[in-house]
Amino acid sequence: MPVSSLFAGGNDRLDLLQTFVRIVEAGSLSAAAASLGTTQPTVSRRLQQLERLLGRRLIHRSTHSMRLSEDGERCYQRAKEILTAWTAFEVDLQGDDAEPEGLLRVFAPHAFGQHLMVGPLAEFMRRYPKVTVEWLLKDYAPNFIEEGVDCAILVGEVRDPLTVAVRLAAVPRIVVCAPQLLEGGEALTDVADLSRLPWLALRTYYYKDVLLQHTPTGKSTRLSLRPRFSTDNLYALRSAALRGLGACVVSSWVVADDLAEGRLVRLMPEWEAAPIPIHLIYPYATHYSPALLRFVQTMRARTAEALGETVLRGK
Repeated sequence: MPVSSLFAGGNDRLDLLQTFVRIVEAGSLSAAAASLGTTQPTVSRRLQQLERLLGRRLIHRSTHSMRLSEDGERCYQRAKEILTAWTAFEVDLQGDDAEPEGLLRVFAPHAFGQHLMVGPLAEFMRRYPKVTVEWLLKDYAPNFIEEGVDCAILVGEVRDPLTVAVRLAAVPRIVVCAPQLLEGGEALTDVADLSRLPWLALRTYYYKDVLLQHTPTGKSTRLSLRPRFSTDNLYALRSAALRGLGACVVSSWVVADDLAEGRLVRLMPEWEAAPIPIHLIYPYATHYSPALLRFVQTMRARTAEALGETVLRGK
């Protein structure tokens, strides 16, 4: 079915797609109904409408289980893309309607919230002087209602299906160490040689092994590690690396200045760990404040740029 036909019905078609995505991510019709604030028969009817509209069976249902059909898998991926694009479109348009003002409460991870994201935040606050921001550094996704939070910056994959997730950027991760760690040792000629080094681990992303990819060819290899030091804090990892305690995989922006000034060196430059996505998340609602909409706009426009500027300093 042509995409133009899907949108011909207007917003009701988007509601059908959103309901379908909620069913898949919630795991059942009843759970999807609860998250949408409606009834199971309504959710079931919307699913049937979407299947009739597309002329495809999307979900195979039985009394005790449900599973996506092959067409359902494709529909789920495309529906998420369409809904994300539509949300971004609404943000861009609605953000121009009113002058933002009032309090905006934002969760941000400690490392990003102390450094990388402060530039985009400062631009937002200069542009909209009537907005007051509470910038709360937390390394977890909030309970938006209980904690009174408007939005959160999340590093990693979004696992809560009840939030809108706007992708801001993807953070490259590279292998580094202090120059003194390599003194007097054998030359590293192959990626497997990295296992000979003492290692530092960032427990939130890797511990006993790490997967690296050869960027020119896409080939991957997994290194087994026995870390001398492990932490859940990005800055503690950097500090340990600077003191020569071991090699580590680290977000490139954190060590850009260290690489540029020679305090750290990059190992096996053609090999990287998978980049980590950054999302801005907020709960679904029928209305969003102008302050939140403009904040989303600014972060979408500036985060990747700020990340790129930081990484370039280290090259």
